[in-house]
Amino acid sequence: MTDRYNTLTVVLEKSTRDDDAKHLIDAIKMMRNVISVEGNVADIGEYMAIERARRDLGEKILSVIYPKIYGVPRE
Repeated sequence: MTDRYNTLTVVLEKSTRDDDAKHLIDAIKMMRNVISVEGNVADIGEYMAIERARRDLGEKILSVIYPKIYGVPRE
């Protein structure tokens, strides 16, 4: 027996302006068996959390590649 889905979630590569996403939303609405499509508005807290995590990870990667510059002693 196969599983049956009642919801599909689409995650965009990056935050997209609502007027730019309208074409994508309209295209999804035209698909068979689609009842509704809604966008989730990105908030500043989410954006800040992503940027801080990206910066922290970038600093860790750079400290491995350039240990003297970023204060990590060589083994």
